[in-house]
Amino acid sequence: MKNILSRLYEHDKLSRAEAKEILVGIAENHYNEIQVAAFTTVFNMRPITLSELQGFRDALLELCVPLDLQGMDTADVVGTGGDGKNTFNISTASCVVLAGAGYKVSKHGSYGVSSAVGSSDVLLQLGYKFTNDQDTLRRQLETANMCFLHAPLFHPALKAVVPVRRQLGTKTFFNMLGPLVNHVQPRFQLFGTFSMELLRMYQYIMQQSGRRFAIVYALDGYDEVSLTGDFKICTNDSERILSPRELGFPLVKQSDLHGGETAQEAGDIFLSVLQNNGTTAQKNAVLANAGLAIQVIRPDRSLEACIAEARESIESGRAYQLLRKLLEVSA
Repeated sequence: MKNILSRLYEHDKLSRAEAKEILVGIAENHYNEIQVAAFTTVFNMRPITLSELQGFRDALLELCVPLDLQGMDTADVVGTGGDGKNTFNISTASCVVLAGAGYKVSKHGSYGVSSAVGSSDVLLQLGYKFTNDQDTLRRQLETANMCFLHAPLFHPALKAVVPVRRQLGTKTFFNMLGPLVNHVQPRFQLFGTFSMELLRMYQYIMQQSGRRFAIVYALDGYDEVSLTGDFKICTNDSERILSPRELGFPLVKQSDLHGGETAQEAGDIFLSVLQNNGTTAQKNAVLANAGLAIQVIRPDRSLEACIAEARESIESGRAYQLLRKLLEVSA
């Protein structure tokens, strides 16, 4: 690691193979926490390259605990985090709405690092039991249309760096990796990224994957469709800039999306939105993201129809019912 750090401090870049080898070494505890922290922070001081991102991704997918969903096609809505906005758990709520609309969801996530509460934190608060048992996860998909894949249980490398990431408390290249390493590689994914540069790298990687995708970046810095301003969206077939008005929603303020400072507060917001008791801004943000995810699955449908489908999932109570089923099956 000493030689690698010296090279990186001189602004050298890693090949795809080198990046993979180093992350495998981190996963196998070949380096101490100080070395891992030093390595991690390099990529906060200069942009990660496409080859480095691909190499890190190769390592995590090679090392991950396998999960066989026996041919079930699933979707995921996931953001990189690291945007510093501390919004409520919009992506996770959007996944529940997708499940309520009848789609299978394999949600990948972890604890909050650069935000107060991540997807794992909020589901843990609600009573969800993390597992990597294949039968249990398949049963959740069959019963509640959704299972949750807690990243540290499936990615040894991510588990190995949790203490370092927590102590650093800032976004790292692991934020960039998280959405790309859902180990079931869902057929349909809506990604949120915290920068335009990362959106471009995701676009290149996903174009090679053969899967259906959409990648979004809010031009005011959010890693999701925040409705606080315009956003860039890239799909298999197109790229464009959309405004909240084009989705049928008014602008919202950053304060409208605040996620709370504790898991309890985040859980309360999460439940209120899915019970159709959230604020208009909270509900609209979830509808926008869930609607875009539905359009990834159903590209033949208009965005208006997809958002209407998401709305029905919440307003019918179906989304909340399936969340309750998911929590019951995980107990």
